[in-house]
Amino acid sequence: MPYFNQSILRPAIFFLTGIPGFETYHVWISILFCCLYVIAISGNGMILFVIITESSLHEPMYYFLSMLSFTDLGLCLSTLVTVLGIFWFNVQEINFDACIGQMFFIHGFTFMESSVLLTMAFDRFIAICNPLRYSTILTNSRIIKVGFAIVIRGTAALVPLLLLLKRLSFCHSHVLHHSYCFHPDVMKLSCTDTKINSAFGLAIVICTAGLDFVLILLSYVLIIHSVLSIASPEERKKAFGTCVSHISAVAIFYIPMISLSLVHRFGKHAPPLVHTFIANVYLLVPPVMNPIIYSVRTKQIRKAALKVFLSKLI
Repeated sequence: MPYFNQSILRPAIFFLTGIPGFETYHVWISILFCCLYVIAISGNGMILFVIITESSLHEPMYYFLSMLSFTDLGLCLSTLVTVLGIFWFNVQEINFDACIGQMFFIHGFTFMESSVLLTMAFDRFIAICNPLRYSTILTNSRIIKVGFAIVIRGTAALVPLLLLLKRLSFCHSHVLHHSYCFHPDVMKLSCTDTKINSAFGLAIVICTAGLDFVLILLSYVLIIHSVLSIASPEERKKAFGTCVSHISAVAIFYIPMISLSLVHRFGKHAPPLVHTFIANVYLLVPPVMNPIIYSVRTKQIRKAALKVFLSKLI
């Protein structure tokens, strides 16, 4: 009996969920997910490889793009095993500590991606509003320091949050709503008072992704003001054109993340399929779309990728 009570309060495992109501089609659905994972991993891997090997791309803009691809790769790899494990082998169990570890990487790479998008906005702001000082402001040493700061910030924000989660007791259902461990999803299963966890989690999101989003908007207000002061229509169009890829990346990252947060906080009575759909969009759309957007919109990336590809064939 003591062991039984302890296993209820500290569960050995949680149970992940695939797509509710479509369990019999999981094998077929896995084909779509496999294609998305292949596109995300190969696309981001290609961008990383091209930027590292092509000396003409050793510039601040492309360094930040490589950081974005790295975080997208990390986000994909953090969930690949559990997602495909459910669809291929119906493996729904996940150890409590493994769940904590997966949350660390998922939320860590999410916070890092938010920070990278902010640095990319700053890069565009400097390039458009103060181009003469661009190379002196964004030096290699400063970019390296920014990279370390992004990693430290994402890690430091998560450690206390996950430590608070480990102190909770779980005496309700151990079935999660997603195919991976998501902090609000796990927290809802606790029979302990989670007000501190909820408040601390909200504070971290506001101080990281929320603050980043506000600063990105502020950057674009200043960029638009600067661009509109340019007399030549062609120059204005060219300046705005350099921001399209980044604006698209910001939209496809923040819209699913905000939607998922709202559903978890206010959509308690929403159908499970809604939670699953938004969670999968949040998980896979940014890593899949970012390399496509930057490959299509950035001529230098296309040329470098084509050069590397043709050299391999020859």
